[in-house]
Amino acid sequence: MNRAWSTDAVYGAEAALMATLPDGELMARAVEGLALVAAARLQECDGAAVAALVGPGNNGADALYAVARLAEAGWNAVALHDEVVHEGARAAAEEAGVLLTTDPAALAEADVVLDGILGIGARPGLPPWAAAWVAAVPDTAYVIAVDLPSGQDPMGGALDPDGVFADETVTFSVPKPVHLLPPTEQACGILTVVDIGLELAADPVVLRLDHDDVAALWPVPTPADDKYSRGVVGVVAGGEAYTGAAVLAVTAAVESGAGMVRYVGTPTPSALVRAAVPEAVHGPGRVQAWVIGPGLDVEATGADAAAQLEVARAALAGDEPVVLDAGGLDLVDADFVRSRAGRATLLTPHAGECARLLSRLNAVAGSVVPGVTYWSISGQGEVTRGQVEASPVAHAKALAVATGATVLLKGSTTVVVGPGEGAPAWSQADAPAWLGTAGAGDVLAGLLGTLVAAGLPPDSAGALGALVHGVAADRANPGGPVRALRVAHGIPDAVAHLLGRATNRSS
Repeated sequence: MNRAWSTDAVYGAEAALMATLPDGELMARAVEGLALVAAARLQECDGAAVAALVGPGNNGADALYAVARLAEAGWNAVALHDEVVHEGARAAAEEAGVLLTTDPAALAEADVVLDGILGIGARPGLPPWAAAWVAAVPDTAYVIAVDLPSGQDPMGGALDPDGVFADETVTFSVPKPVHLLPPTEQACGILTVVDIGLELAADPVVLRLDHDDVAALWPVPTPADDKYSRGVVGVVAGGEAYTGAAVLAVTAAVESGAGMVRYVGTPTPSALVRAAVPEAVHGPGRVQAWVIGPGLDVEATGADAAAQLEVARAALAGDEPVVLDAGGLDLVDADFVRSRAGRATLLTPHAGECARLLSRLNAVAGSVVPGVTYWSISGQGEVTRGQVEASPVAHAKALAVATGATVLLKGSTTVVVGPGEGAPAWSQADAPAWLGTAGAGDVLAGLLGTLVAAGLPPDSAGALGALVHGVAADRANPGGPVRALRVAHGIPDAVAHLLGRATNRSS
């Protein structure tokens, strides 16, 4: 599992370690790792010249010391520097023959550029004096950020379009939120972690499952299990206007290993489910978890639609865990918040749905959600899709706090956050861009239902489901377009592949 720690936790660990080491030892370890990575990249691109962007802090010192070592090894080296520079690093650079300058034109011949302008203690945004440096970096240069791309939010809150976008980020001992959270992760490029000996006592603030974690989390049945003990998933989905969503959600639940699936729908999607998924049982009954909402139209009229909606509302009022998706999100109101208090609930909006939910809850309350100041408020507290996309984790957290539910915010990087104070955010980036297609969310909802019915908590179920969903999409047609139904049918292969990694490691 990948983990990221807050900047405060990292600073505390650094201070504790430095108290036990000779003066300058911790920086020397960082410089050694950074210089080795930079030398490897220079060799890979057959480069002749390296440049450093040197800010006033320790990151600037790391970059300057590193180019000094590279100059000693024979590469041409230049360093753009601020007025305030680490004196020891300056002396080492001068002795090694590094060209120290304030002229951005000196970057023109650089094959590799080390970005040491700002560190993890800086505020988001580039200082004015650094903007010209970043603008002067050649498009052909390979950019290595030292600890983080300068200008980006160390805590991963929002992306600075004018900040550094690195090809690679070299960070020390542990990742930070900027490296794993949307939208700043895209500015980091490849993440390389250099161990300098830090030991973190604090809890991580970001978690990311990797493929090797699946075997320990996936609900694999034992010989003693039966269809009931493996988990029964109830699916309330589809309607006369949106018939296919029911097939996708039920198929995904069955393909992901639910012990049994109960489906509740109107006549047309019910007939389609009977034909496509003969294993499904029709009608309400006892379940271990509900999936409510794919293709559901809560405004639909007619006796069948009303009966379906009655089952959905009864499920929300019950004690079983609920995965609420798509049309089901229209059922989130003040009564929902009261009735689901203390019960396992996973909301799965995309950015637009998240914005609408927050706007609606604000309007119902007559003001912003108490204690939440994550977005710009005007009028009735309207929240836009653009605001959610610019700061996804904060808005997902706002929705979690407002509803008391766990929120899985879908996107190219999916985040999962719970309502509790101090709860870590989960961040998964496992899916190909091809997965951004109609019906993919319906498949994810069915998959999540199986995991929650098997007893997984909503947050880890959300992260695990997002990972498997992405892997299934990638394996369904590597490198090319993929339809949602094929992703659903690809879940068994993806799960077997991921479980097999544990077997291969142990053999």
